Amino acid sequence: MDRIYLIVAILSEVVGTSALKASEAFSKPLPSVIVVIGYGVSFFLLSLALRSIPVAVAYAIWSGVGQALIAVVAWFAFHQRLNAGEMAGMGLIITGVVVLSLFSQTAH
Repeated sequence: MDRIYLIVAILSEVVGTSALKASEAFSKPLPSVIVVIGYGVSFFLLSLALRSIPVAVAYAIWSGVGQALIAVVAWFAFHQRLNAGEMAGMGLIITGVVVLSLFSQTAH
């Protein structure tokens, strides 16, 4: 169940961060509320995931996968493009998350 919490925490963080861009520095009320709720849910669920997943592993997965998903959202929703170096860096982050998830004995 803690892995489910981590997955939903990641998705909540992605929603919150996407709304952060849309809030235009907290000048728009609805996206600003979504930011607060998204981050609140994300941190709460991350704290639940930490009951069985070590903090270093959970945070690396949460931040790495969240960052990659935000790049996809930014690409489609905000028409932000990535250059080759940025894509290579994200590829390394994703590779690190996969290695961590597959080979960390504490993650299982």
